[in-house]
Amino acid sequence: MSIPAKGGRLPAYAIAGLAGMVVFQGLLFTGNSFIGRYFTPIQWTGLILFLDGLHKRRAGRSLISDHLGEFLLLCLISIGSWAIFEWYNIFLKNWTYLNLPDSRLERYFGYAWAFATISPGMFLIYMTLDDLLPGKDPDTPVRLPDRVFWPFVIFGLASLVVPLVWPSTWMTPLVWVGFAFCLDPIVGRMGGRSILSEFFTGHFRSLPLFFLAGLIAGLLWEFWNFWAISKWEYSVPYWGHIKLFEMPFLGFLGFMPFIIESYAIYQFARRLIPVKNEARFLEQTR
Repeated sequence: MSIPAKGGRLPAYAIAGLAGMVVFQGLLFTGNSFIGRYFTPIQWTGLILFLDGLHKRRAGRSLISDHLGEFLLLCLISIGSWAIFEWYNIFLKNWTYLNLPDSRLERYFGYAWAFATISPGMFLIYMTLDDLLPGKDPDTPVRLPDRVFWPFVIFGLASLVVPLVWPSTWMTPLVWVGFAFCLDPIVGRMGGRSILSEFFTGHFRSLPLFFLAGLIAGLLWEFWNFWAISKWEYSVPYWGHIKLFEMPFLGFLGFMPFIIESYAIYQFARRLIPVKNEARFLEQTR
C-alpha cells in the first residue's frame, strides 16, 4: 500500500472554495437575490472545500478527494440529523425562518443544501484544529466504565424525553446535550470513537478541541446568517435580548455540545448503514 504524498500545493478545489467565499461575500452586497437566499450554504460549501484541501495538503489524503462516497453519506446523515432538531423545534419553537422562497421546491432545495453542510463543516473545523495544535488523540477507541456509562445514557434519554412531555423554550438546552450523553457512550460500546469516553478515561485533548470547533462553527453560522436574505432568528428566554448577530449571547454555548451530538449521531447512523465504511470520518482519515 502506497503512502500518500504530503505537502505540495493546495488542491485546486480548495483554492476555488476559498476564492468563492471571498467573491460571494462581495457579491452579496450587490443585492443578488440568489446569493442572498442561499448565502449561508454557499459560504459553508466554500469553507468545506477549503478545509478539506488543507487536510489533503497536510496528510496526503482527505475525505472529498479520496473517499467521496463516505463524504456524500456524511452529507446525507447531516441532513437527517438536523431534521431531528427541526422536529424538536416544532415543540420548542426556538427559532423561525425568515424570507424563504415562495416556491416549495426552492425552499426544500435550500433546506437540503444548508443541512448537508452542517456536520461536514463542523468536523472539518475540528480536523483543522487537530492538524494545527500540538498533541495526539487516542489511536484506538476507549470505553466508559459501567458506573459512568449508564448514568450518562439515562440522563441523555431523559434530556430528550422531557422537552417532549413539557415543551417549552426553557427546555431547549436539554436537547443540545441529550444526544451527546445518550449516543456518544453507546457509540463507544459499538467500537466507535466516543469523545466523552476519551475525556472521562484521562484523554483530555479531544473534548476541548471539539468544543472550540463547535464554537467557531457557531460564530461563522451566525455571522453569515446575519447578512443573508433568507435567515433564521431565535426565541430564547435566557437573556435573549443580549445578542451577537442574530444569536442571543448565551446561545453560543449550545454549539459546543452540538458538535459532540452531531458526531455521535453520524457514527451511530454510519454503523447501521450496510455500506463499506473503511474510511469513517475522523477515525481513519487522520
